[in-house]
Amino acid sequence: MKKRVVIGMSGGVDSSVAALILKQKGFDVIGLFMRNWDSSLNRDVLGNPTLNADICPQEQDYQDALAVCEHLDIPLHRVDFIDEYWRDVFTYFIEEYKKGRTPNPDIMCNKYIKFSAFKKYAEQFKPDYIAMGHYARVEHGEIPKLLRGVDENKDQTYFLSQLTAEQLNNVLFPIGDLKKSDVRKRALEHALPTADKKDSTGICFIGERQFNQFLNNYLPTKPGDIKTLENDVIGKHTGLMHYTIGQRKGLGIGGSEKYGNEPWFVIGKNLQENSLYVGQGFHHEMLYSDHCTLEDVNIINPNFVLDNLECTAKFRYRQKDQEVTLTIKDEQVHVYFKKPVRAVTPGQACVFYLGQTCLGGGTIQTVTKKGKILQY
Repeated sequence: MKKRVVIGMSGGVDSSVAALILKQKGFDVIGLFMRNWDSSLNRDVLGNPTLNADICPQEQDYQDALAVCEHLDIPLHRVDFIDEYWRDVFTYFIEEYKKGRTPNPDIMCNKYIKFSAFKKYAEQFKPDYIAMGHYARVEHGEIPKLLRGVDENKDQTYFLSQLTAEQLNNVLFPIGDLKKSDVRKRALEHALPTADKKDSTGICFIGERQFNQFLNNYLPTKPGDIKTLENDVIGKHTGLMHYTIGQRKGLGIGGSEKYGNEPWFVIGKNLQENSLYVGQGFHHEMLYSDHCTLEDVNIINPNFVLDNLECTAKFRYRQKDQEVTLTIKDEQVHVYFKKPVRAVTPGQACVFYLGQTCLGGGTIQTVTKKGKILQY
């Protein structure tokens, strides 16, 4: 009998080609489209629905997924995880911004929705595997290994770093061995309806929006001062949640007689006084750190020992690997950088690698330079 696989169909070209490959390999393929955000409604801070004029094109994504499945002659089912997404992903997203941190909702979406709620729902189809259109690979064995995608520029293991071995146990990533250009080529060769569709760049499932305006629906704006480290007030910010460490655009600070025309960058936040701190120059010394501590650490192989481990790490997506040493002190993971790293940001993920293998990762809690915690 054919082995059955349930694949997440997003309406994009990546999941379309993933479904094509599975079909070509002889699997019994079932498509499943997830609707995780009600784009016809907004919700207030308590989760109550209100009409929303800012419509996300999620319905078009469903129609595109349906067209691909009809083209490939595979069934497509549709499921709502709206409540689960609100509870497990979006609430976290808002709470992190309240703390002045920069969250990564895509990581939580993979952990709680795509590889948890999705897998549970798919059980009714009695699949041998589930599949997603991620640029990553899995080496199956007694304990599965998560490997980088072949396309270094598109590798998505950073966003999969909170998955467990159990979640990866029966997962397939059909395009993990392909480069993006090859995915587009296959889509065109097989006349897939999504072959020319632009890649989505919005928040996972929420879509592309005016981000600051969207965030203002859930968090009150508290304008405040933009300051230098010498406490000179040189501008006004629109709310600390709108800024992240290392940001240059949107500060509204021009040249001045006192400071000249060198560009300004966000170098810190003070939540208590509601101040945004800035400094001049891409390589401002306060943008570089040599150590961070982590919380919510996940290691894919539970038998793996982190203490005194030399490996590489990424502190943001598409960043080059940084050489680090991991140690455990007082049950907390510390990450020491071989060379200072720019704009390591609380709330973002620190993801560990040994060669092609993604070991897991954690959320950046504090950032230190020469033993001093940087006040973010």
